[in-house]
Amino acid sequence: MSVNRRCPAAHPDDPTACDGPVAVTVLDAGGAGADGCEHHAARLLASLHRGRVYALPHAADGAALRVFKAADGTRPFCWLDGPRTEPSQLSHAENRARHGD
Repeated sequence: MSVNRRCPAAHPDDPTACDGPVAVTVLDAGGAGADGCEHHAARLLASLHRGRVYALPHAADGAALRVFKAADGTRPFCWLDGPRTEPSQLSHAENRARHGD
């Protein structure tokens, strides 16, 4: 997938390119979703509250699990600049580390 034509999960303000084919669907808490490459799906999932990820039928084995794990260590809207100190601005992994979970 080219930089000019990115997957539906890529946020318009995220400057990064896709890392491969569309492989998963990310759903928000209300059930709305977007298909995406693993890279942009992880970034989208990290930016959602109570999001879910599902592999598409043609996806490589483990695609949804890789996205889930990558999202855990990715900050919400990670392409935005500025200080990140509030829990809502940190990754799930960072919040667990802060609270000793």
